[in-house]
Amino acid sequence: MTVGADRFVAHDGAYLLSHSIGLPVRRSRVVLDGYLETWETHTADAWPRWLDGIERFRVALAGLLSTESAAICPQSNVSSGLTKLLGSLRAGFDQPRILISDDAFPSLGFVCDRSGYDVRYLPQDIDVTDPSAWTDHLDGVDIAVITHVHSNTGECVPVREVADAVHAAGALAVVDVAQSVGIIPIDLGDWAVDAVVGSCVKWLSGGPGAGWLWVSSDVIERSRPTDVGWFSHEQPFEFDIHDYRDAPDALRFWGGSPTVLPFLLAAHSIQTIDAIGVQTIREHNLALTDHLVAELGDGVTSPHDRARRSGTAIVRADPSIVDELSARGIGVDHRADGIRVSPHVHTTISDLDALVDTLRNTSDRHAPSADA
Repeated sequence: MTVGADRFVAHDGAYLLSHSIGLPVRRSRVVLDGYLETWETHTADAWPRWLDGIERFRVALAGLLSTESAAICPQSNVSSGLTKLLGSLRAGFDQPRILISDDAFPSLGFVCDRSGYDVRYLPQDIDVTDPSAWTDHLDGVDIAVITHVHSNTGECVPVREVADAVHAAGALAVVDVAQSVGIIPIDLGDWAVDAVVGSCVKWLSGGPGAGWLWVSSDVIERSRPTDVGWFSHEQPFEFDIHDYRDAPDALRFWGGSPTVLPFLLAAHSIQTIDAIGVQTIREHNLALTDHLVAELGDGVTSPHDRARRSGTAIVRADPSIVDELSARGIGVDHRADGIRVSPHVHTTISDLDALVDTLRNTSDRHAPSADA
């Protein structure tokens, strides 16, 4: 058994959807029971107990990202974090303008389009992994939104190099790590970016609802959030309606009464992932995607080069194969360029061989006819 595989719940078949929801880690139900026990028997002091749990989430995530917990603010999802960040900075720009890849996750584009900024999109045919390609489009841009891992192509962008190009043009670098955190080691001190948005669904196995926003100290100081609430306050329990003061750290982006349970569950999952080691998970994933490339060759359309490879392999296949694979206990999904295959530490070579065998056995039936 692979190191760390026993820390996940048992699953029949091959679960290859860690780019989507992620397989839960063990003892998550214990966390859920603890949440309910606090609500049922410690109602009078539930908030202090729950807030301690959310702080454990911030500390755990900070350890995973090699940063300080004060720079992290819980959010319900990536969209919420980006919305609050852009709104807090917009007034500081004369003609606010954003640059974002046309292949970014749609939610990011939706947020940018409604943000009050002029939005520029990098063309689809551009190589987003080439920093110079970004430089050619940065004139007049205030904020560049960089996707660390592109979910449609499986490409991994060299964040530090692209961020350097963004900074050289006088813009802020904001990074989306939703598809990379937990599978690719991230050191925010090394990246030297201005803000990061992410979530704990997918590779972190933390479930939906535990999103987050990381903001550098320089950007925190210049940010004036407009979407605020009592938990954005310097002293949330002061209760003076005439004296609002931004929290001195990233919690100024928090807002009103927060959700609690998602962050308790995510804290547990992050601690589990950290105990296994992201580098351990990454090495296992690379070995398995190497196996896919060896078996399928150009049938794997995502990068073969390890340096450009994310945790997800894109395999050329007809969309209808997804249901057939599911019937055989193999969980994948489909995008425009093929099926998405994401091996985690609980994935085995046998799981991938079952996938490859099914693809080969059904290739003739799914191939286009000669008259097409």
